[in-house]
Amino acid sequence: MKIGYPCINSTLKCRSSSTFRLKNYSEERLIPTITNNLNCLEKILKFNVDHRILFFRITSDLIPFGSHPVMDFNWQEYFKAKFQAIGNYIKKNFIRISMHPGQYTVLNSINDKVFKNSLNELIYHTDILDLLELNRTAKIITHVGGVYNDKANSIRRFIKRYNALDKRIKQYYVIENDDKSFNISDCLAISEQTGIPVIFDVYHHECNTTTEMVQDVLKKVIKTWKPEDGLPIIHYSSEHLIKGKCRHADSININHFKNFIESSQNYDFDIMIEIKNKESSALQAINAILNDERLNIDS
Repeated sequence: MKIGYPCINSTLKCRSSSTFRLKNYSEERLIPTITNNLNCLEKILKFNVDHRILFFRITSDLIPFGSHPVMDFNWQEYFKAKFQAIGNYIKKNFIRISMHPGQYTVLNSINDKVFKNSLNELIYHTDILDLLELNRTAKIITHVGGVYNDKANSIRRFIKRYNALDKRIKQYYVIENDDKSFNISDCLAISEQTGIPVIFDVYHHECNTTTEMVQDVLKKVIKTWKPEDGLPIIHYSSEHLIKGKCRHADSININHFKNFIESSQNYDFDIMIEIKNKESSALQAINAILNDERLNIDS
């Protein structure tokens, strides 16, 4: 079990997601921005290793306009050696990596432009993981998408489009349950027809629940992962103390987290802590379960 956090490190004074306005796009602006982002990613990964955090979600904004039609610069070739060096560091320290395209990546969209843009996003994320030379334990995560007043047809459309994806994308691609439209049972049904691994989002399950207990859900979810996919991934958060359901907490509720860990004793998985204060909550989570024999904090 590895514990991690997504995208931004609040301790370090750099961001791997720096960008600029589309109207200011130029090669001269792009190269130093990407250079900064990759340097910051290196710093974040080194911070994580130093603090025994061995799971990290790389920001989708690593390459500004990476999937946009305006991109006319071969960033993949220009930064190939830098990506390889970062990938070597990731592999040397046994860091688990994921990526999570934004809310407009909707594979089952009924809008052709949105669907085309979604494919471009998946290709862009795949390019990053390929450049890092990672294996299929690295994952690209999306939700199933929209319901469009017809869940059954929306699921069928997702399955058809997923099946048509290039195998280069499929090796990394996984889905997770969301807090409104597609619950964990929907995702498991899709997995049965496609073989796609399913990420269980604990808090989304609380918001968009089924009648099944967490332990029963975990048992089914874990079966969707093959050995070459690595350990199953769990997304963990809890309810915001003021904003309520379904807003993610600002900081970890240790008792809630320990209860989840206790309820999942029979299973091994990696945990992405999706809480606002990022690495702080990840560190608290690690310290809270140091005696759990599943915990892996040795790089």
